Amino acid sequence: MTEITPQLLAVQLVAGIALGAVYALLAIGLSLIFGMLTVVNFAHGAFFMVGAFLGVYFLGVTGSFWFSLLLVPLATALIGLVTERFLVRPLYGRGIDYPLLLTFGLSYVLVDAMRFAFGIEGVVSSTPAALRGATDLGFGFFPTYRLFLILATAVVIGALWLFIEKTRYGLIIRAGARDPEIVRVLGIDVGRVWLLVFCIGTGIAGLAGALAAPTRAVNPEMGIAVLAESFVVTVVGGMGSLPGAVVAGLLVGIVFSLTSLFAPEYAELSIFVLMAVVLLVRPQGFFGKAGLMG
Repeated sequence: MTEITPQLLAVQLVAGIALGAVYALLAIGLSLIFGMLTVVNFAHGAFFMVGAFLGVYFLGVTGSFWFSLLLVPLATALIGLVTERFLVRPLYGRGIDYPLLLTFGLSYVLVDAMRFAFGIEGVVSSTPAALRGATDLGFGFFPTYRLFLILATAVVIGALWLFIEKTRYGLIIRAGARDPEIVRVLGIDVGRVWLLVFCIGTGIAGLAGALAAPTRAVNPEMGIAVLAESFVVTVVGGMGSLPGAVVAGLLVGIVFSLTSLFAPEYAELSIFVLMAVVLLVRPQGFFGKAGLMG
């Protein structure tokens, strides 16, 4: 058995933060869509998967990892635009089950589309040359690309916070989430607000897929497990809470990583145990509001 040293624990903790960064990005998009539209988007994992495939495709076409990171969220946001405008929008006001079932079916459509376009085996994604190797953190060496994942997530979270809290459009989004009727009275098209929110949520999911692609196998089924994990994060943080998505994402990543060190066979189970414990103590999650699903 490998000796557990403080240095090994520290490296494993950073690994958990890097994993949690991906979870946080996924949960942010999921929470944003639910918090503003009250839509449980079961296609969120599929958008993550599509983003991973598009990241590899755009990298091959442009030869630039950085340019592909710019194109992927735009492309997935465009798919989200079509989804919201023509599929989800007609179901508003019919109950939470209708968009849930629709997006569940859409996820299978997207999976089959990627199988048709790229094959059932998936594609190979490589780490960009500038981010290969390891960085000395003082207590151990850690993959440079995973450190970049943490930094990129922090940038996205910061940019989203500035957009929602400091811009006119962000103010309209927050107002539309709390009282759509008042926003309509003020002459603002709430439909456009919801469309923007859905596009942002799916764009972030696609970006998360592109960022995660070099660290995992890119195949049509990769979004299935990720969807379950992102819902765990969203429930633990509180449905519809963006701060909760960030905190819970990092916590779930750390729990998974540390459990992998001490008891690898229970790593997958550990995050569901965490969710169960949190729900027993606080049913609405860390930052959620009681009765939001009602």
